[in-house]
This record gives sequence, C-alpha cells and structure tokens, in this order.
Amino acid sequence: MAKVVIGMSGGVDSSVAAYLLKQQGHEVIGLFMKNWDDASVTLTSSCTWEDDIMFAEMVSKKLDIPLHSVDLSDQYRKRVVEYMFSEYERGRTPNPDVLCNREIKFDIFIDECLKLGAEYVATGHYCRKETVVVDGKETHRLLAGADPNKDQSYFLCQLSQEQISRALFPIGELLKPDVRRIAEEQGLATAARKDSQGICFVGKVDLPTFLQQKLEAKKGDIIEIPASYYEELQTSDDLEDISKAYRYKREDGKVLGEHRGAHFYTIGQRKGLNIGGTGKPMYVIAIDVEENIVYVGRGDDHPGLYRKALFISNDEMHWVRPDLKLDIGESKDFLARIRYRQPLQEATLIAKSEGCYIRFRKPQRGIAAGQFAAWYTNDELIGSGVIN
Repeated sequence: MAKVVIGMSGGVDSSVAAYLLKQQGHEVIGLFMKNWDDASVTLTSSCTWEDDIMFAEMVSKKLDIPLHSVDLSDQYRKRVVEYMFSEYERGRTPNPDVLCNREIKFDIFIDECLKLGAEYVATGHYCRKETVVVDGKETHRLLAGADPNKDQSYFLCQLSQEQISRALFPIGELLKPDVRRIAEEQGLATAARKDSQGICFVGKVDLPTFLQQKLEAKKGDIIEIPASYYEELQTSDDLEDISKAYRYKREDGKVLGEHRGAHFYTIGQRKGLNIGGTGKPMYVIAIDVEENIVYVGRGDDHPGLYRKALFISNDEMHWVRPDLKLDIGESKDFLARIRYRQPLQEATLIAKSEGCYIRFRKPQRGIAAGQFAAWYTNDELIGSGVIN
C-alpha cells in the first residue's frame, strides 16, 4: 500500500475518495487548498473557503486522517485568474477549470503533496486511469469516468504523462448516486452537501460581475446579422476557410440595442443581452473587442452559430498520449468535444505544418476562440488544444 495525499475540497466527492483510499489500506493524508483571498475582487458564492475547510475538517476527523492546508491563492491568481481576465479582454472564452487542473492541482499542489511524503496524489474527479506498456515503456491512459453524466476527463485534458503517473481517481468507477450513498452510509458530513458549480476551488461566481471588477465597462452596439446574410456568401470547403470564425462589419446588420462591453460576452450566449420583442431568442454569434460590437443572430438555428471546423496552432497542441501524436500530413478520426458535458462528436483531426484542424461530421454550435477542444478514441482522452 502507498502513502497517498488527497485534495480535500469540502465536497462529497473528495470525501468519499478519501474513505475509499483508506478502505484500500493506503496511508491517507488530506490536504486542503485555499485558492482565493483577494478582497479587491468579490466572488458571489453560496459557500466560502471557510465553509469548505470546516467540512473537510469534519470528514477528516470522521475518517481519522490528518488534514493539512496550504495557501495557493497567490499562484492561483497569477496562473489562472489573470489568464482568465486577459483572455476575456481579448474577446476569447477561457476555461479556468482546465487551467486550474494543469497549473494548480496537478502542478503546485503535487509539489506540496510530495513535501508530505506522498507517493500518489488523489482527487475526487470522475475519471479513470489505466497503465499499460507500449513499446516497452509504461504509458498512462486517461479514461472517461464510469458515470456518463459526471465524466470530468475533459477538465484534465491538459495533463501530461508525468502528472497522470502520480494521480489516483478513487471514484472514477462509481456513479454519483453511489457516491452519495456511501457518504450517507459512512455518516460523512458532506453527504447531502450540494456540488460546487463555480470556478475551480473558488465557488459559484457571477461571471459578468466578477469580470467587471477588473475589466472596464464600455457601452457599445448590439448588431443583428440576418440569416439571409449567409445566402450571399460563397461557400468554401477549404479547411482554412471553414475553420475561421465569421467576421462581420457594422454595415452587415442593424443595431438592436446596447451592451456594457463586448469582452463580457461569449459566442452562443443568450442571457444578458436584454433584447425583447424579437420573437425568437437572440444569441451572440461574434464579438469585436476592437470596435466594441456584439453581433447577434435570431434563433438557435442561425447559421452564424455553427462552424464545420476549428484550428489549433502548434504551440497550443497537447497530446495526453504523445506516442499517438499525428505526423504532419496525417489525419485520423476521433471523437471530440469543445466544452464540458457536450456529447462527443465525430470528427477528423488533420495535422498540418502550422497546427491541427478538427473537422466535424456535423457543424458545431458555439465554437469560440480560447475554448479547449479535446479528442478521444472511444473513452480514452488522447489530446487537447486551445481553439484559435
């Protein structure tokens, strides 16, 4: 058996993961991460880190395992939050949870765990790990969680082989109701506690309010692009053309209203536009942070919401399985997603000298620069990258 340090978040998933590790005979140590203490930026949250650590302490006491805490708020602000602000300022749509896992949980946090003598680091993620030998070398496979409704492999899409080698995912084979049941049977304080829905280890966040505390509000026009606009476009099947986001000009549509700042919006967004009386709902189809314009389309079938392909530059490509990396000129079919919980989509990955294109069998809704695209073979996560 091994010495395992588990990240205790104060939630039911990490609580049950700790219980299972102890049942397996491991020497288990809990470690709580404090990731936010910046009073200059208010996070509206149903629970604070003080509540989280209180629950983590109650569970640790019940399981009779030691609990340590570490303040990583400075690194979190620099590596995750500042990145998030800079991306939104550029009109892109970042995923801070993916960054938190790559930069914090499986990097700085692992270093802290090693100081406690850890052989492995465990988390309450719904995913699985399998170690196989490929060409005489130990290779770690990152697999989707057994619960299709809770699979969190997408959030781990930027992890390296070295990071995965140290990771354990005790609840990856379980369904969420089973995790709740175990917590209840063992009398864990977190058994009925609601799951956090916010930014990784920070809590529930009202994102527009959060962004407005660092990014300047600036009024601008909301312009509707009619669906008929696309009838005049020459259709192209060229990969480079179909992977590009639509670019509009002010004269392509009509002004419908006013917004508070283009960088507060993202592709596919419906709420927060405050436009009524349009019959069908309006969706953001493009944002121009240079001109401070938000472009919208009417109805969820508007052509501007959909794209056939996307592009990831070489410096943004990441292979969870480096041994399966495509060579320039190669192409291969995968299953892909561009956001958490999106059903996997049939797609082809095409490797070019400048990067990789992902061409989908069916046009995809709401592709936005800054998002992470991840690709799979069956239930194994093979690689990921930031969409240009």
